[in-house]
Amino acid sequence: MTESALEVLELCKRYGSVTALNELTFTAPAAHVTAVLGPNGAGKTTALEICEGFRTADSGVVRVLGRDPRSDRTALRPRVGVMLQSGGMHPGASAATLLDHVSSLYAVPLDTAALSERLGLSGLGRTPVRRLSGGEQRRLAFALAIVGRPELVILDEPTTGLDPQARLAVWDVVRELTLAGVTIVLTTHLLEEAERIADHVVIIDAGTTVAEGTLPQLIGAEPASVLTVRTREPVAVADLAAVVPAEVTVREVSSGHYVFTGDVGPDLTARVATWCTDHLVVTSELSLRQRSLEDVFLDLTGRELRP
Repeated sequence: MTESALEVLELCKRYGSVTALNELTFTAPAAHVTAVLGPNGAGKTTALEICEGFRTADSGVVRVLGRDPRSDRTALRPRVGVMLQSGGMHPGASAATLLDHVSSLYAVPLDTAALSERLGLSGLGRTPVRRLSGGEQRRLAFALAIVGRPELVILDEPTTGLDPQARLAVWDVVRELTLAGVTIVLTTHLLEEAERIADHVVIIDAGTTVAEGTLPQLIGAEPASVLTVRTREPVAVADLAAVVPAEVTVREVSSGHYVFTGDVGPDLTARVATWCTDHLVVTSELSLRQRSLEDVFLDLTGRELRP
């Protein structure tokens, strides 16, 4: 059984009348990438801030590398790297100055010149942080989190604002770190990112865990197919349901947007296409694909917009 580098057990946190965390429980296996997913306001950042020792839980237990993140913060500091969602860097300092300073605090840091080159930071010169673009600041924050060769790295929305090239560079470094035995825990709203690099996924909503496991466990070892149909004019769901077998579920995602799940395949797709043609229903999309992490996420947390 894989050892856990991070353990969260029945964590609770309230802010006045608002419950941010409600007996939240999950683990992060050592030397793996764990993606913590959830809608806005689900409690992701609060949970990570407690794990980082920046906040205190009302109740529950957190173990970071087997230690308490607050009472053992001195012992954990050289072993844990943290990338905040925003801030944490002196606006007047340059990328080179910050990276050199932080690396000097560790016994055996990564080579800062090589790391800067890898993440596209070497060309920034002495530009202060406040003048860096959002993407440059995120890449610098990531570099600062890993330069000390930590055993555990906690990343809050690490690739927000990055272009595709920078995102791929970060993903490559994350993968290399885990191969070297580092544990990565990250939050992200990019479900493609979680599917691409996560070994373990935790989905939380309303401050509690609603699903946890590997991608095959959440999606299915042999993912089911999903048929998506978009029509120019709305169609009664009952009419579409009458076209397909009872084991197939038809859901109206929005007006004119329908999703078929269950025993879905090319034959059923052809049947639906024929029905649309026979009933003069114009379609803008009729596509068959495998069920994804996004489907699981939306099924568990709903499709309504969050504030």
